Amino acid sequence: MNFTWADRMERLGTESAFEVLAHARRLEAEGRDIIHLEIGEPDYGTPQNIIDAATRALNDGATHYTPASGIPVVREATARYVAGRTGVPTSAENVVIVPGSKNILAFLLLAVINAGDEVIVPDPGYPIYRSLVSFLGATPVSAPIRQSNDFRLDVEELSSLVTPRTKLLIVNSPANPTGGILTRDDCESIAKLAVEHDLVVLSDEIYGRLTYDGEHVSLYSIDGMAERTVLMDGLSKAWAMCGWRLGFGVMPVELAKRMDTLMINSSSCAAAFTQMAALEAFQSPESDAAVDAMVADFRGRRDLLVDGLNRIPGITCRRPAGAFYVFPDITATGLGERELQTGLLEEVGVAVLAGTAFGPHGAGHIRLSYANSSANLQRALERIALHVGAGAVPPA
Repeated sequence: MNFTWADRMERLGTESAFEVLAHARRLEAEGRDIIHLEIGEPDYGTPQNIIDAATRALNDGATHYTPASGIPVVREATARYVAGRTGVPTSAENVVIVPGSKNILAFLLLAVINAGDEVIVPDPGYPIYRSLVSFLGATPVSAPIRQSNDFRLDVEELSSLVTPRTKLLIVNSPANPTGGILTRDDCESIAKLAVEHDLVVLSDEIYGRLTYDGEHVSLYSIDGMAERTVLMDGLSKAWAMCGWRLGFGVMPVELAKRMDTLMINSSSCAAAFTQMAALEAFQSPESDAAVDAMVADFRGRRDLLVDGLNRIPGITCRRPAGAFYVFPDITATGLGERELQTGLLEEVGVAVLAGTAFGPHGAGHIRLSYANSSANLQRALERIALHVGAGAVPPA
């Protein structure tokens, strides 16, 4: 049969990390030794107490449908967790539990965005923002994230992007791919802008627990923002639970009701046993200790990678304040970001991502994840130095 594809499929993007991972796996199948710095996934295992909680839940019968927005006790625990971290009174009715936090993004867009609306997205930023906005027939508008501003939004420049068609602003802090974080002053200025222009805000805080320098400030916590903000988060990063597929959103009650309807029409619900695992993650001191230990280890890996990259001629790298990525400037090597991505993988076995995989303003950069062992990071640095030294063109 010859399918006729809907026009919207031409507007749907992808996530380059998975494409590079697939290429790297093919090379490994041929016997190549590949160091994976492309995928945004902790190399840690899920804490054992969380696994044990899920196992108990399965043995106790957590194998059935749950309410679409989540098991009530889990929604209540999530609300307490968010209130404790943000200081904002939050109830279970504000919480929607989903099978992966991308659903919160998709449901928000489906609920509030019409074709022709404009959505401001960070650039460079998580590529699915732009992909889903375009898929729905809306217009993604790039908000440049520049190294010269320490990979933070320039709020004055952001203000200039708002038009009468602007409906939604997407903010990510700590950020993928740069590791940049917004300051409290940044958040207060963004909040003022959102109120002034009556914008809905999606605050993607999936890396909120992975902060090394400064503080993580949630936009949801700024006065006047809870009524217009969707806080998007999940368990993938902090608790090393990417494969469990469990995310959550916190939002005004009327929006949560619409998301409940969208869940009924799509996934029905998140798996019951994974929700009970979340209960353990949110409430157990043992889980908090595991997160703290992982963050401390990531801090050391970050420093190893940043210091090593800055010793390689032609590469300059800022020390990111959060997440587990670095986004070095490679323009002085004379190599383009796509050229370097391909060469590092195929010639020396280091999988990284071109900065333009995250938007046009990622030109001149590559993204490396330090969610890998210190030993592998050191090996990667040696291979990168070898490749850049062999192939670089001296800057003009």
